[in-house]
This record gives sequence, structure tokens and C-alpha cells, in this order.
Amino acid sequence: MPKFFTSTDNISDTTIRIDSEDAKHISRVLRLGVGDTITVCDGRGTDYESVITEISSSCVMCSIQSKTKCDTEPDVSITLYQGLPKGSKMDYIIQKTTELGIRRIVPVKMSRCVVKINNESDAHKKTERWQKIAYEAAKQSGRGVVPEVSAPVTVDEMINELRYAELAFAPYECEQITHLSDVIEAADSPKNVSYVIGPEGGFDITETEKLKAADIQTVTLGRRILRTETAGEAVLAMLMYGFGEI
Repeated sequence: MPKFFTSTDNISDTTIRIDSEDAKHISRVLRLGVGDTITVCDGRGTDYESVITEISSSCVMCSIQSKTKCDTEPDVSITLYQGLPKGSKMDYIIQKTTELGIRRIVPVKMSRCVVKINNESDAHKKTERWQKIAYEAAKQSGRGVVPEVSAPVTVDEMINELRYAELAFAPYECEQITHLSDVIEAADSPKNVSYVIGPEGGFDITETEKLKAADIQTVTLGRRILRTETAGEAVLAMLMYGFGEI
């Protein structure tokens, strides 16, 4: 059954309104009509089985038949702090981690990032586009929540946020002692987990020193070095498995 998102402001006790670009997709691409059934999600974990009552290219009205808690959302909330990669790699990272159940993605401006964000306008445009990618991936994968893509932050801002996580760590190619499996096994059913992935050039030594000074442990992912666009989704898949979410 096709699934779409809409704002809670568009949901009443008995009806749902879809007035985003999805309305055009429903009417012109999927060619659905009055009487067809769709699933509409409020983006906060509740699914509504609904029947289309009115339809146009700009608005779709539905009658709510039933509502249930979306069963695709993990109990653990995981945030990825991603060193800004070049090209379209960020698009791929957002798409795949959304499919795997990420809750929040925070781009980080690191020393070895090739991509530079010059001003607030540039940051806003990129964040807006990244959020749209997360939205489409959430819709495609049947998520109950659209992950938040935050505005890019500095390393210092990231570390300040990491202090509030129940569990925070950073995969690092120079780490040889602590494995990700050690961290997962030692965790006591955390509800809030954050991890940091460096950009193509990896972490600068001053960045790893800041992480360790803030008691954010570094971990090894094994004997092979993963690309930045591979590491984020690989770690997330391991976390989901380790915490019983897969």
C-alpha cells in the first residue's frame, strides 16, 4: 500500500489532508482516485489507513479508517555526525542511513573536508535539499519518522552535543584496541546513541585529541579501512543488529 507523510496540522479526528508535492504524485504518477486506500503517516510514528475522498493535483483529502503505531521505528534513537564528504556522497549517506533507521544526521565541518560551506545561505540550501532526500527515503522504506538533517556544525559544536548522548563513539582507523563489538556488548540498552564518521581524509590528529579529551571513545571496525560513505551505514547496521533492532 502506498505510504505518504503529512503534517499533524493536516490531521483531524476523521480526515487527513495532503497538500505537498505528494498530492501531484498520487494523482498524476500513481493515478490513484477516490475510493483508493493509502497509508498516511504523521512523521511522529503513527500510521493512518485512509481512503481517498477528494483528489486533485494540489490536494488530496482522505477519510481515516484506522490508526496504528508504526512498527518500523527502532526503540534506540541513533544520531550520525558525518564529516562533510565531496560530491553526491552525502546524498547517498542520508538515503541509506534513513533506510536503516537513523533518527538524526548532522553534517560536520572538519579539518580535512574537501567541501566548504561558505555562508548561512549555502548551508540552508544544502540542508533543505538533504532533508528532502531523507523525506523521500523515509517514504520509500516505510519509516514512521522522517530523520532530521541538521544544519552543518563545527567539531567543537559537535563535541558539546555528544556530551548528552548515553553512548558516543568514533570509528578511527588508528584505533587498535577497542572494537565496536566491545562498545555494543558493554552498553546497557541505551536509548540515545551517537557516532562520528570522518570525511574522506579521516580525522585530523587535533580532532581525535578533542574527542578523547571529551571521553568520546574511538573504536576499530576491523582490519579493513572503509570509505566514508560506507562506514556510516555499516556502523548503523551493526548497531541495529547489536541492539536487537533487526
